[in-house]
Amino acid sequence: MDHVKRYHAQKMTANGRELLIEGPITGSELASFRFDEGLKAFRIPEQQHKALIEIADLPEGRIIVAREDDLVLGYATILYPDPMERWSEAKLPDLLELGAIEISHLIRASGVAKKILEVAFADDALEDFIVITTEYYWHWDLKGTGLDVWQYRKVMEKVMGSVGMIWMATDDPEICSHPANCLMAKIGSRVPPETIEAFDSMRLQNRFFY
Repeated sequence: MDHVKRYHAQKMTANGRELLIEGPITGSELASFRFDEGLKAFRIPEQQHKALIEIADLPEGRIIVAREDDLVLGYATILYPDPMERWSEAKLPDLLELGAIEISHLIRASGVAKKILEVAFADDALEDFIVITTEYYWHWDLKGTGLDVWQYRKVMEKVMGSVGMIWMATDDPEICSHPANCLMAKIGSRVPPETIEAFDSMRLQNRFFY
């Protein structure tokens, strides 16, 4: 599978800040940047910064950042699914996961998340992959945004939908544990039928699921 990472970049203004949206970037590049202290949805900022550096250097790992000079204010990760999750069971070389997307409160509600995804999916190489995202309400910043779970879900669907990701049914127990959780995916134009069939078998393992 082609893991060539083709760099793309765009500039934008968000809440008065001049941002560069770029990636995929290398681990050494990311290590040279500062990490905004508001990026703490998944781990404390220092730990998340370190985790992203490691992801950036994986053969398939892709980190897209939004930065003001050397200050990272938002990012998205794309990598193989967690080995502990259902989505890695078939060990498909052409299945990737949009593992996290996080935006600092300093630039929220300004279209940065959509722009990060636009830059990520500008790489034609992703047409060779199915890219999934698993949305769990317990990762959402409901307190910081003031949104309820359904409002936040709607925002996430709109952001992911901006690059062609669509909702897909699944009987995965973790996703089914709350009605606001969901699976979304984008199937690249060059993904072979056998990969799509294997993916469908993974997401619907109970044949009585409707």
